[in-house]
Amino acid sequence: MSTVAPPMSVGKVGGGRRRPRYRLETRGLSYVLPARGAVARFLGGGGGGGGGGGGEERLLLRGVTCEAPAGELVAIVGPSGAGKTTLLSVLAGSADPGRVVAGEVLVNGCRMDAARFRRVSGHVPQDDALFPMLTVEESLVYSARLRLRGAGGAAAVERARELMAELGLRHVAGSRVGRVSGGERRRVSIGIDLVHDPAVLLLDEPTSGLDSGSALHIVKMLRDMATAHGKTVVLTIHQPGFRILELLDRVVLLADGAVHHHGSISFLEERLAASGHGIPPHVNVLEYAMECIDTLKPDVVVVSSVTAVTTADTNRGDTAPVPVPTLRRRAAYANSQAAEVCILSARFVKTVLRTPQLFAARMAQSLLAGVFLGTIFLGAADLQSRLGFFAFTLTFVLSSTTEGLPVFLQERRILERETSRGAYRVSSYVASNAAVFLPFLLASALLYATPVYWLVGLAREPARFAYFSLVVWLVMLTANSFVACFSALAPNYIVANSVIAGLIGCFFLFSGYFVASKNIPRYWVFMHYVSLFKYPFEAFLVNEYGGDRGGRECLAKVGGGLCVLDGAALLRQQGMRESMRWSNLAVMLGFVVGYRVLCFVFLWFRCHRMRR
Repeated sequence: MSTVAPPMSVGKVGGGRRRPRYRLETRGLSYVLPARGAVARFLGGGGGGGGGGGGEERLLLRGVTCEAPAGELVAIVGPSGAGKTTLLSVLAGSADPGRVVAGEVLVNGCRMDAARFRRVSGHVPQDDALFPMLTVEESLVYSARLRLRGAGGAAAVERARELMAELGLRHVAGSRVGRVSGGERRRVSIGIDLVHDPAVLLLDEPTSGLDSGSALHIVKMLRDMATAHGKTVVLTIHQPGFRILELLDRVVLLADGAVHHHGSISFLEERLAASGHGIPPHVNVLEYAMECIDTLKPDVVVVSSVTAVTTADTNRGDTAPVPVPTLRRRAAYANSQAAEVCILSARFVKTVLRTPQLFAARMAQSLLAGVFLGTIFLGAADLQSRLGFFAFTLTFVLSSTTEGLPVFLQERRILERETSRGAYRVSSYVASNAAVFLPFLLASALLYATPVYWLVGLAREPARFAYFSLVVWLVMLTANSFVACFSALAPNYIVANSVIAGLIGCFFLFSGYFVASKNIPRYWVFMHYVSLFKYPFEAFLVNEYGGDRGGRECLAKVGGGLCVLDGAALLRQQGMRESMRWSNLAVMLGFVVGYRVLCFVFLWFRCHRMRR
C-alpha cells in the first residue's frame, strides 16, 4: 500500500505564504520497454523515450540512483537514446508503473503515490500541445479556470497575468499561440503547468529547437523558480551551452540507461581530470564528458538484460522493491462536472469560430451545395430523380463532415495531457464537444436544406420542410459522432480517414438503394441495419410520399392516364409505414448517442493508460 509523502520543512516565500518542498529520489531503478502487440501499435501505445517497441523486451533504465532536492535546478543529460525522457516520465509519475522491474521512486523518503503526486507537480513534455487559435492570455486563463479550485473569471485572469509577467509574455498576451515564436510558445506550455503553482516542475527538452538566447532565458527563469520559490525543478537537455551550464546545480549524466555521473559540473571536471582527460580550450565540459563517457564508470553495477535485473532483485536479502503504485482513489477535481462542461464548451467555441476552414468554409459549403444541387434537380417530379436526389444528399452530408477529423485528433493530444494532470473529466470533454456541435451543425443543416428543398420542389408544406431539415441535422450529428468515435480510436489522420471513408462507402452500399434488403446475402444483412444511410433515406421517402398527400400523388401511369403507382403504394412496396417517420428518427438519435458513448469509452481507455 502506497504512503503519502509528507512535505519537507517549509520556508516563507511570496508574501508570507508557506510552500511545501519535495525531494525526488530513485534507488536502483530499472525500467523495461515490453514488446508491443498489434493492438497497442494501432492505439498508439508504447513506452517513453529511449526507443520504439520491438519484438522483445528492452531495458531503458539500468539501476538508476539519483536525487533532485528542493530549491535546486537539476538537469538530466546524455546522448540521444540514453533514457532521459523515460527517467523524467518516471519521476513525473506518468510512466507505466508495471514496467518498473527493480528499484523505487521516493518523494521525501516515501514511496511515490503517482496519482497524488501529479496534483502537486507539473510535467511539460517536449512537444507543445496547445490550441493555436487561442491567444496566449486565453490559454493561461482557461488552464487556470480548470486547475484552480474556485477560480472564477476575475481570479483566473489575475493568475494568468501574474504568470505572463513572470514568464515575460506580456507583450504577446493578445497574440494567438500559433503566431508567436518558438521560445514564447514554449513559455506558454510551461505557464500552463505553472498555473496551479506546483511544488515540483519537470520539463522535457525545454530548450529544444530554440536559439541560444531564448534557451538561456528559459533556463534562467527555471533557476529563479527553484531558488526563489523553493521548487524542485528537473529538466532534460541535450547539449547545453557554457552559460546554461553555470545555472545548473547538478547534472545526472546518462548513457545507455545507466548513470555515469551524478553531481555538480565542477565534480564532473574533477572526475575527468582524475581519469587522465584534459578538457580542450573552448570545449564544453559536458559535451567532452559525453564524448569520453566510456571512461566514466557507472555509479552502480549495470546489468545487461531484463532477466538479470529481476533475478538480481529477487536474490537480495531485503524486501523486494515496490514499483510506482497505481491510482488507488479518484483525485479531486477543481470544478464540478457542469462547470467543466461550460468552460470546455466556451474554449471549443472560440477554437471553432477562429478556424475558417471549420466554420466559415463549412457554412459557405452548405449554402452553395444547397443552391447547386437545387438547380441540378430543379423541379424534379419523377420518382427516379427524387430518389437520386435523396441518395446524393445523404452522400454529401455524411462525407462532408470529415473536415472535423484533424481538429478531433489535435484535441485528443491535449485531452490526454490535461486529463492526466487531473484538470477535468473525460466525460466532461465528450459532453462539451457534442454540445458545441449541436447549434453549429443546425445552422449548417438549415443553410443546406432551405434552398435545396424548395428548388427541387419537394412537398410544399412547412411541417414536411421542418422534418426534412431535422433529418439533415440528425444525419450531420450522426456523421460528426461517427468521426469523433474513430478519431478517438485511430492512431493518426491517415488511418482514421481511410477507415471512415471505407465504412461510409460500405454503409451506402448496404443502404437499400443499390441492393434491396431482401436481396442482400444473409451473412451481410447486419450491415443493412447498422448503415447510416438506411434510416434517413427511409425517413426522406416517408416524409415525401407518406400521409394523405402520398396517396393522392401518382408516380407512374400507363396508357390512358391510369395511375399504377402512388406514394402509398411505393411505401408498401418498400416495406415502409407511416409510423417509421418517428421510429427512424429515434434510431438516428440512437446512433448519435451510441457513437458518442463509444468515443467516451475509447478516450477514457487512452487517458486511463496515461494516468496509470
